[in-house]
Amino acid sequence: MKITVAGAGYVGLVTSAGLADIGHNVTCIDIEKDKIDMLQNGRSPIYEPGLESLIEKNLLNGQLQFTMNPEQAYSGADIIFIAVGTPEQQDGSVDLKYIHVVSHTIAHYINKDVIVCTKSTVPVGTNELIKQIIHSRKSSAIKAEVVSSPEFLREGSAVLDFFQGDRIVIGADDPDAASIMEQIYLPLKIPIMKTDIRSAEMIKYASNAFLAAKISFINEIANLCEKVGANIEEVAFGIGQDKRIGHDFLKAGIGYGGSCFPKDTKALVQLAGNAKHQFELLEAVIKVNNRQQTLPVIKAKEILGSLKNKKVAVLGLAFKPDTDDVREAASLKIIKELLEEGANVRAYDPIAIPNAKKVLGDSVEYAYNIHYALYEADIAMILTEWEQIKHVRLNMFQTYMKEPIVIDGRNCYSLEEIQKYPITYLSIGRPDVYRDKPKDELRIINL
Repeated sequence: MKITVAGAGYVGLVTSAGLADIGHNVTCIDIEKDKIDMLQNGRSPIYEPGLESLIEKNLLNGQLQFTMNPEQAYSGADIIFIAVGTPEQQDGSVDLKYIHVVSHTIAHYINKDVIVCTKSTVPVGTNELIKQIIHSRKSSAIKAEVVSSPEFLREGSAVLDFFQGDRIVIGADDPDAASIMEQIYLPLKIPIMKTDIRSAEMIKYASNAFLAAKISFINEIANLCEKVGANIEEVAFGIGQDKRIGHDFLKAGIGYGGSCFPKDTKALVQLAGNAKHQFELLEAVIKVNNRQQTLPVIKAKEILGSLKNKKVAVLGLAFKPDTDDVREAASLKIIKELLEEGANVRAYDPIAIPNAKKVLGDSVEYAYNIHYALYEADIAMILTEWEQIKHVRLNMFQTYMKEPIVIDGRNCYSLEEIQKYPITYLSIGRPDVYRDKPKDELRIINL
């Protein structure tokens, strides 16, 4: 079968490379020339572990192609996956303009019977809209079935998730279309669930909303632990031992970010509102997450007083490790608050600095190693749990900083290890550690 994937973002690229790798002939189309030029040369425009080598491998063996030409992409296609962006609008609802455009384009260029499968995260009812658009524009001699197969790819482990996912969901009104889609996925040997289209659309939103709720719940427990003298790590482990709860998504911190959870939770609240249902629980989840992202600045002001003219080292810009994505990253919100307080910010990230620059510009200084980020800083904030940060030598804080004060928004270090060093250390949901200022002779100033 000839498969076309519309959209060369995270979902589209992983889907394209993955399907090609299991033996399908795949063409990926996008409207951005620079992106397609990179991909045709075997280079990925996004950082995702394992993705670039997968693209390069399947380009070389002829299973994968990239194009900007819609006639080349859609003519003769047996299956078309829609993986275009569905950005958030001002009110939290989903902007479907790219869905509209690609649906019209598909309808114009298809010249044989085809299955159109939506990978993009879309509100319930959108696939019916896609079908309506395609059927209103295509030739009456062509049969076009629309199915929903939402993605469940985590940035930073998307390639692994494609090949070793928990489940594949296929929502279809036509049993034959569902069976064909099942055959496409069979080489992956992942459990397949077939359902109706609207349920498939809802499964995606409900999954992300539940995980977001789990994160906000453990963060609220962490905040309570700080007030009553408990340790969130012990509490999380204890409740995670219950098989009904599990350990995943019970790590306290400064909240969730990225391209999915913030957008999807707000979209689901909007969807509920449109159906005249107030989703009070999810509204609280969003409120808790927004508040959680302010904690590092609150803690810094409590310990330093004014942040005006203070030098703040920010360690981590990506919303999570192993990605260069800074969309809805807590770091950006925190940095903007620090700048409003008059602080001077020097930020380090091993991958995400170019994307952060697009948002922050020259308002902060960027460091390409941890040593320089910490040099002469009054306080350090850990905002992304990169391995490079988790395994840093802890004496580095006292060596390079003006004051070894660390606010750890991701609980990267054990309290037992921290207590071996003269560091003031504030984390999330755990007892604070205070130590005297280190002697000046212990500091090394040459970088």
